[in-house]
Amino acid sequence: MDALNDASLALMKFGVGQPVSRKEDPVLLRGEGRYTDDINLPGQVHAVMVRSRIAHGRLRDVGVEAARAMPGVIVVLTHADLDAAGFGPLKCALNIPDREGKPMKTPPRPSLAKDKVRFVGEPVACVVAQTALQARNAAELVELDIEELPAVTNPADALKPGAPQLHDDAPGNLALDFHYGDAEAVRKAFAEAAHVTRLEIVSNRIIVNPMEPRSAIGAYDPTSGRWTLHVGCQGVMGLRGGLARDVLNVPPEKVRVLTGNVGGSFGMKSQVYPEYGPLLLASKLVGRPVKWTDERSESFLSDHHGRDHQRIAELALDRDGNFLAVRLTGYGNAGAYIYPPMPATTNAVKNLIDVYRTPAMEVNSKVVFTNTTPVGAYRGAGRPEGNYYMERLIDRAAREMGIDRVELRRRNHIQPQQMPYKAPSGMNYDSGDFTALLDKALAAADWQGFEARKQGSARRNKLRGRGIGSYLEVTGPPSKEYGGIRFEPDGTVTMLSGTLDYGQGHATPFAQVLSERTGIPFDRLRLLQGDSDQLKVGGGTGGSKSALVGSQAFIEAADKLIEQGKQIAAHVLEASAVDIEFAQGRFTIAGTDRGIGVMELAGKLRSGLELPPDIPQSLDVSHISDNPPFSFPNGCHIAEVEIDRETGEVDVVRYFMVNDFGTVINPMLVEGQAHGGVVQGIGQAIFERTVYDAQGQPLTGSYMDYALPRASDAPSFTVQSHPVPCRTNRLGVKGCGEAGCAGALPSVMNAVIDALAEIGVTQIDMPLTPEKVWRAINGNRV
Repeated sequence: MDALNDASLALMKFGVGQPVSRKEDPVLLRGEGRYTDDINLPGQVHAVMVRSRIAHGRLRDVGVEAARAMPGVIVVLTHADLDAAGFGPLKCALNIPDREGKPMKTPPRPSLAKDKVRFVGEPVACVVAQTALQARNAAELVELDIEELPAVTNPADALKPGAPQLHDDAPGNLALDFHYGDAEAVRKAFAEAAHVTRLEIVSNRIIVNPMEPRSAIGAYDPTSGRWTLHVGCQGVMGLRGGLARDVLNVPPEKVRVLTGNVGGSFGMKSQVYPEYGPLLLASKLVGRPVKWTDERSESFLSDHHGRDHQRIAELALDRDGNFLAVRLTGYGNAGAYIYPPMPATTNAVKNLIDVYRTPAMEVNSKVVFTNTTPVGAYRGAGRPEGNYYMERLIDRAAREMGIDRVELRRRNHIQPQQMPYKAPSGMNYDSGDFTALLDKALAAADWQGFEARKQGSARRNKLRGRGIGSYLEVTGPPSKEYGGIRFEPDGTVTMLSGTLDYGQGHATPFAQVLSERTGIPFDRLRLLQGDSDQLKVGGGTGGSKSALVGSQAFIEAADKLIEQGKQIAAHVLEASAVDIEFAQGRFTIAGTDRGIGVMELAGKLRSGLELPPDIPQSLDVSHISDNPPFSFPNGCHIAEVEIDRETGEVDVVRYFMVNDFGTVINPMLVEGQAHGGVVQGIGQAIFERTVYDAQGQPLTGSYMDYALPRASDAPSFTVQSHPVPCRTNRLGVKGCGEAGCAGALPSVMNAVIDALAEIGVTQIDMPLTPEKVWRAINGNRV
């Protein structure tokens, strides 16, 4: 009975739904985290990349003789060395068909530039020396003979006749002409609409800026013929597969990827980068590990950027304000090389409908090559943008039609009784209570008391506005996931997962789930994600899916553990396995008080308990889960802003959010994810601006020119939960990692436009720099 009471108390403290502190925080706060740059292998040498300072040109020669003669230099690699070693180029991991069903253009990307350079920052050579300083000094002497060509940085300009051509096998710089939807149904809806709202809108380019710059150490073992890469990433199995398949041309088992702590990624570190191949080859050539760490100035150039879409968004409504169709047309900037362009294409489709009944939709996107840093995933990867376009359209339509913006939303909400709801995006929404979320957010924000606050702002010569940002995200892209449980000799239990924590805090919620299911004490559980040799499969972390797919894998693994444990416990208790029951961490004989705890049983096995050969020999589980379908987290954010009439400065002064993340495993971690996502949304909306000149030179290449939000720029957040459990996974969870961005972009922008509407300004694009807002206030007068 005491054991049962202890288990009940543990569940009250550490079970699903409890705000348990993150396991890793004490280690990280003491400075004891182990990031890639903290690793130093015996005998390691150091690499520095030589990068192009020209955005577009023919690479006629790479002069390395002077660099090779510098003190400490061991080797200088160019594309010729990679070619000679049989290394392959980087390839796009996903091919999305165009409107005619043809594959998109995916020119391969050499790890080190070959024949041409296509953006400022493209790596051309790799210098390896005894020390990082020696490598950097030598890199300064590498001579790049480049015949400069005209550059193009804007997608619309890149598609014009006579524009500079980046790739011979992508005529006109068009990577993909994407189309989704019933064009005829949409055309008919717009033709018959009583009102059409049209909005030219931009999702500005973002430099990702994780706290930890990229770093990697390549090592080669000539005895086994195996390659090892220490690197921060978003999933070791996916990175291993890409390296083995595309770059090294070896079987996956010949590659090991090791990842320790990762200081942020937001999608950016998910891909194979061009630096990794040269590091691995250099290691083989010099017989020593080769380490490289990016500097922040290089990160601005070489890390994949995010967003960068130019759109025309249109909404058709009947005379009563009911939505008839939505249409999205425009460009996605791929940069110089193509990576999976879901943000501009399929993710725009999945997320544009938001929480509203909209019978028809159409998305047309041209994904275009330009002489800029390649664009990849950034927190949400098209999900926030889809919601942003719809929410901006709704506010504009409400203003044009003279309908209250809250009422227009309520009028078009998908209702709970309509679930499951088949959206024109092809998604099947399983759950949601969207009107209740909106009403709860309005109450939390004191919507009715706004006028008094607006008058107070006016007395201080400030404009005040309020904005609504409802959102619904499609998260958890289906993929197989690994859920392993391993009982260790020291009495701890290792959870093995193919997801990867790069700041989310996975160890705690996964332990909560597994502890609740198995009775294994929370403090005995450890998480292993960062060693490809110890995993079977792994989908990595991205798309707000880890709680969904990782928890499902562990729940299924726990089921297997319990079944194995029943058979072993039956032997120990001298009973039939069919008579063994399991509850709160104990195996008992039905109808009796005889039993044994799961940890006690594990202890007996460690002590050498002999078992019959026809029953499981261990409690360890190695399980591959077929993951559940998409989930649909949703919510409503409300922001209030003040704008200084004299300076144009925008200040977010109040912020409220009500979220539906289904079953919440750990509310403290979920709230932290929401805070971070909102601040990144505020950053894109107000501060972050990436600029290239006509020659493709980046003008915002450091924090002197590129503004990030500071803690002082974030308001106090009010976060409430309105959970409607997901019906398509066993725990009922929905993803939460990217939702903050999805609610922040529209709520902040709608609030700013609400404030500026008082002086006749009804359209302005991100980012809302003081200069831009001041010019809008002053009628563009200088």
